[in-house]
Amino acid sequence: MNSSSSGYPDVHSPTLQQLGWTNEHAEAFAHFSGPFMAGRVACRQKTTWEVFTDRGLVTAGISGALRKLGRFPAVGDFIVLLHQPEAGAATIVAILPPKTVFTRGSAGRDGTDQVMAANIDTVFIVTAAGHDLNTRRIERYLAIVHASGARPVIVINKSDLAEDPAVLAEEILPVASGAPVILLSALNGEGTDRLLPFLAPGTTIVLIGSSGVGKSTLINRLLDRPGQETGSIRDADGKGRHTTTVRQLFVLKCGALMIDTPGLREVGIGTASGGIDETFPDILELSRGCRFSDCRHEKEPGCAVQEAVRRGTLSASRLDNFQRLVREVAFGQEKAEIGLIRSERKRWKGIAKFAKEINKGRRERGGGLRDF
Repeated sequence: MNSSSSGYPDVHSPTLQQLGWTNEHAEAFAHFSGPFMAGRVACRQKTTWEVFTDRGLVTAGISGALRKLGRFPAVGDFIVLLHQPEAGAATIVAILPPKTVFTRGSAGRDGTDQVMAANIDTVFIVTAAGHDLNTRRIERYLAIVHASGARPVIVINKSDLAEDPAVLAEEILPVASGAPVILLSALNGEGTDRLLPFLAPGTTIVLIGSSGVGKSTLINRLLDRPGQETGSIRDADGKGRHTTTVRQLFVLKCGALMIDTPGLREVGIGTASGGIDETFPDILELSRGCRFSDCRHEKEPGCAVQEAVRRGTLSASRLDNFQRLVREVAFGQEKAEIGLIRSERKRWKGIAKFAKEINKGRRERGGGLRDF
């Protein structure tokens, strides 16, 4: 096992075990025999992937078969490489089944969710004191995190800029749904030790949040060395400047693995229906008292959720956001179904065209389709 004299893992050449390799991954990889080796995707560029392996960092392309299937490895994926060092080439030929997949809705017509990272244990939802602190956006983030199967942690950065940091936490706690809320300042390091319980060796954490909230600064603080460029939020409108342009996996000195992501200006929820109930457990509990089991909590008689809004025990804005996300999920699922039908039609059209061309060639040679 690669490790430094200090007892910490060698961040430049981690082993697969240090990268979170499990028995399940080993069992899946056992089906491959021949000149193959396993690795974990550290970074994706336009057409190439940087992959951690037991032999070091390898730059690889993907096989034509994966490209044809539209399967592109995400950062955090464990993959199978056909490694040919004598030819100076490495090709990703398979993606091992992930334990979790972190996605967001895409703007495409087919409704396919965009995979942001794979094999994630924890997601740090990073926000910051000031313009970016938005409870409705945090609810949206929580929904996609819960749907992924990962654990959410809400990180309020730049707390040193607030007059009373405790007020920030009080604002977020009602929508946190039990997720930890951590106040810190990545710039001066204050409060970063509160993240240590979530940074166990071999666990993978992904950072998400708007541009300029300090994700890259936090990465650098935890790396204890410059690893990412940093930017800031504009004073005038609170909008961030993009500094991280690709998703990238880092190995921290403590042995945890962290993925930085580009700032998200729009967070599409896609088809993440599984995260709605965990994000809004209070509304789920109230809905059990509704007269109708399919109550949409709008104008139906006997709606216990609307009654809670009238009494002031549930905020109207929280219910409004819940209903908005439910509608988005329904729309995303409808788009995905249409996209699947379109994809199947395209696939069968291609097969029919191929068969027609083959049959034409057979006839020209005096044969027929029965010979194919």
